[in-house]
Amino acid sequence: MKILIFTEGTILMHKNSLGRKREEIVEQVKNKESSVKDYNSYIPIGNAASKVNLWKGNGFDILYLTSRRKLKEIKEIKNVLNKNNFPAGRLLFRKNQENYSNIIEKEVPDFLVEDDCESISGRSEMSIFHVRPEIRKKIKLIEVKEFGGIDHLKDNLFK
Repeated sequence: MKILIFTEGTILMHKNSLGRKREEIVEQVKNKESSVKDYNSYIPIGNAASKVNLWKGNGFDILYLTSRRKLKEIKEIKNVLNKNNFPAGRLLFRKNQENYSNIIEKEVPDFLVEDDCESISGRSEMSIFHVRPEIRKKIKLIEVKEFGGIDHLKDNLFK
C-alpha cells in the first residue's frame, strides 16, 4: 500500500511561520514573505514526522511530492525531510511539462494526503481533481487544511 504525501503546505512550512496561526501563515505565503523561498530552512508542521513514521511502521510505502522543480530546491526539501526524521521514501517532483496529476496517475497511490491549496486559490487547485476519473476512484483522498498539519489524523486512518 502506498501513501503519497504533499510536502510544502501539508507536512512542511517556511521557518517564519513558526508560532503563527494557520490563517496568518496562508497570508505570509500570499504576500511572499521572505522565508517562503528559503526551502532549506523549512520546518515540519507540528508532529508530522512522527505521524508519517507511524504510517511507515504500519507497513506503508511512503512517497512525497514536492512543488519544487529545480534540482537545488528539490535537494533542499529532501534534506529537510531527512534532518527532521521523516521516514525514507521517494521524493517525487514534476519534470518538464508534467503536472501533479501526471505523477499521481503514474504512481496510483492507495492514499493521497493533500492540503486544500488555500494560498493559491483553493480546492480547485488540488491535484486530485485533475486526475482522470477512472484513476481517481482508486485513490482515497485525505484532505487537510493548508498549514493545518496532519497531527489530527487518526493513527489507523488507513485501515
